[in-house]
Amino acid sequence: SMPLFVFEEDTFDIKDIDKEGKFFEKVSRIECRSENYETDLTLDVNVNIYPLEIGDKFSLALSSTLNSDGTPDDGYYNQSSHETIADKYNFEYVMHGKVFKCETSKAANRIAVFASFGGLLMKLEGEPRNLNEIVLDERVYLLLRKL
Repeated sequence: SMPLFVFEEDTFDIKDIDKEGKFFEKVSRIECRSENYETDLTLDVNVNIYPLEIGDKFSLALSSTLNSDGTPDDGYYNQSSHETIADKYNFEYVMHGKVFKCETSKAANRIAVFASFGGLLMKLEGEPRNLNEIVLDERVYLLLRKL
């Protein structure tokens, strides 16, 4: 069976926000570092809906499905009766998107994964063993919860 999370839940600290300027009124680009796996994250977040500040901590996971039993879903987030992993793990902010690029740096033993969530971008960079479940062109859900 497929793993429920293609990127296991990890805790990130926000180190910087909009360091190159703010380009969209409702969106901020956050720069973060994980506490457990030395993973770096750059992420565009709709801060109108989900305000974040430097120094905030949040938990992030990536999943290929929202079904808590791990079965594939149809890619539409519906507020129906069955429990989603967002419900089960108390995630507050969910985005659905697609992995469009993976870059491997053999020398540094790091991999960078790029995804787009309706134009909001994510770059997740870390050791391959933590990111090797993520597949190019795969649809993914990004899930956040403030700590």
